Amino acid sequence: MIKMIKVRHNNVVPMMALGVQQLKKDFKPKTLPTNLDETHQFLDRFYMSRIGIRMLIGQHVALHDPNPPPDCVGYIHTKMSPVEVARHASEDARSICLREYGSAPQIDIYGDPSFTFPYVPSHLHLMVFELVKNSLRAVQERFMDSDRVAPPVRIIVADGIEDVTIKISDEGGGIPRSGLPKIFTYLYSTAKNPLNENLDFESSDAVTMAGYGYGLPISRLYARYFGGDLQIISMEGYGTDAYLHLSRLGDSQEPLP
Repeated sequence: MIKMIKVRHNNVVPMMALGVQQLKKDFKPKTLPTNLDETHQFLDRFYMSRIGIRMLIGQHVALHDPNPPPDCVGYIHTKMSPVEVARHASEDARSICLREYGSAPQIDIYGDPSFTFPYVPSHLHLMVFELVKNSLRAVQERFMDSDRVAPPVRIIVADGIEDVTIKISDEGGGIPRSGLPKIFTYLYSTAKNPLNENLDFESSDAVTMAGYGYGLPISRLYARYFGGDLQIISMEGYGTDAYLHLSRLGDSQEPLP
């Protein structure tokens, strides 16, 4: 029953994003309230408690699995290799980019594949997938009509004492400085609005390349859930670096809203 509850709510994030997009569409561009802090705070609280509930349900169900995967305690993989998870996530993002554009930039991963630490692989997969997807789209759209070969997206995994940091660098042209404060809000996306492409949300693979504007804020919530963080540093005219910090001290409290 608990498992079914979790499955039933799988598509809550895209559904909520759709609702936010429709809300934005209903506002005339001139009357879009400038002070949307309340909406963003509500969505932050809503998504953060959703991450917590899904973590609890997932952990409970996984602990009752008669054949748990090796080195796993429920959802937590005690010997997770961030390089391996990053490789899988970036392959997934690249296949979506290929499907959308017909080609995709290369992805180079730097880091020790044998380095492991305890974390929830599905959380890390989601965060890296979102960040790499953004980078691929930026590079692809910048170099699509150019004669130059698209530069690769670089993923660097650094093993620190307090943090494991994953840096995702692209040369996709960057974000203008005026847009930087908006990138972690739920009403902002640099991509075209997917509402115009009648999507069927009942299908489980409703993954679009971009456009809902929830990839970055949700990824940052996942990072903060275990005491980490996500920072975006951009050079307009060159590219963007995303720094994903994952805490490895194991002493962070659940940041409940």
